[in-house]
Amino acid sequence: MASEPQSNQLPLFYKDLAPLNVEDHGKFRARKTDKAVWLSEQHAVPLTVEEIPMAQRDYPVVFSVGDNPVPLGLMGMSEGVNVFVSEDGMLKEQVYMPAYARRYPFLLAKIRPDAEELSLCFDPTSELVGDFEDGEPLFEDGQPTEHTQNTLKFCEQFEISGSKTASFVEELKKHDLLMDGELTLHGEDTENPLVYRGFKMVNQEKLRELRGDVLRTWNQNGMLPLIFAHLYSLDLVRNIFSRQALQKKLPLNTDEASAEEGSA
Repeated sequence: MASEPQSNQLPLFYKDLAPLNVEDHGKFRARKTDKAVWLSEQHAVPLTVEEIPMAQRDYPVVFSVGDNPVPLGLMGMSEGVNVFVSEDGMLKEQVYMPAYARRYPFLLAKIRPDAEELSLCFDPTSELVGDFEDGEPLFEDGQPTEHTQNTLKFCEQFEISGSKTASFVEELKKHDLLMDGELTLHGEDTENPLVYRGFKMVNQEKLRELRGDVLRTWNQNGMLPLIFAHLYSLDLVRNIFSRQALQKKLPLNTDEASAEEGSA
């Protein structure tokens, strides 16, 4: 899930990327905030495989479409709607917050496309990092502070989790278990049903047909419980649909809703 600052396509949430360094940012501080404005209009947020058991308690976990699917937490049924976060970024209730969102405005990225190592970068447009009088200093005496070191460790752990997630998805693809998903939802105030598509899910028929040795291995390494957590979480799609209906934010076109992942 590493990114390249010089790429034209920035990762989800990020409007710009700058490598953090003492020469340019020696006096910079990081502010704390209780508002996740960057999350307010994001309905599908990438998850690492380790987060699936926690996330599936609060919202559906599906997989993105494309050649490299990733797990997604559905926090809304259509683009631009997050039923758990208000427009000003306030969390409406306590739900699991994906690490992808918690690491913002920082991430590890390649400074140059040919670089082998990842560098700690941040979004300079976030208003959470800058030459402020308040906040946690990022450098002291020319060295990274404990806050910066902890931020780096968090981003490093996220990258490790991202690698595990990729391996998990590759195993699903190897056994051809991911299929195109489609759900039909009926609301009290909608004349026509809303068809939700644009995501992938585990094919339960093919899962039942897997060889016993494969299932035994997946049970031992913890992969099988993750698959079931994903499948059980799909029932929560109706909860998200109901929340969005109560907020009067259902798409006008009943065939409009879909899950689309931002660049990660």
